[in-house]
Amino acid sequence: MAKLKKAQMAELIKKMGELYPEAECALVHDNPFQLLIAVVLSAQTTDKSVNKVTPILFSRYPDAASLASANQEELEEILKPIGMYRTKAKNIIALSRMLVEEHEGRVPGDYGQLTKLPGVGRKTANVVLAVGFGEPRIAVDTHVFRLANRIGLTAEKNVLNTELALMKAIPKEHWIMMHHALIWHGRRVCTARNPKCDECGIYGLCCRNGLEAKS
Repeated sequence: MAKLKKAQMAELIKKMGELYPEAECALVHDNPFQLLIAVVLSAQTTDKSVNKVTPILFSRYPDAASLASANQEELEEILKPIGMYRTKAKNIIALSRMLVEEHEGRVPGDYGQLTKLPGVGRKTANVVLAVGFGEPRIAVDTHVFRLANRIGLTAEKNVLNTELALMKAIPKEHWIMMHHALIWHGRRVCTARNPKCDECGIYGLCCRNGLEAKS
């Protein structure tokens, strides 16, 4: 699997910043609590789908205290449009209870504490820390994993190794920007199937790993 050289990496980072200066988290939220819940709900579904249910969810359960005491069946009805709604309803009630019992209802800005919450894994914690607290992190979702290895930022076979490799390859001050930019590029141009290479602003820098040579 081909990888970009250091100079190419620097040029790519600069170009991604220019292509997607407005790139940000697509999940609609007003505070770290809403962000945490939205990210947990986004597993195995799209941000667009989550954004359709969270307005109703947060109007009824605006904070950890109210969600901690929610009726699970009523919560499941709200979450039905998204995948794994039963498991997600159970998890967000449980994590809300833990927030109330152990963190005074507030979302902790600490990776170790976040990953102790039900339904919160490495990616979710990284997103919350980066978006909710401004802490430099690279959260690797399906888009970031695909693009990092396709473009040649990394040459890894799993999410964890891809995250660690990206942290070494990309200067820390660009971690958050590159996370968002790679997601936006993956959704708009570098899709899983039939990527729009003719429309790609970084085509000249891309290793195109896993893709047939362009005719």
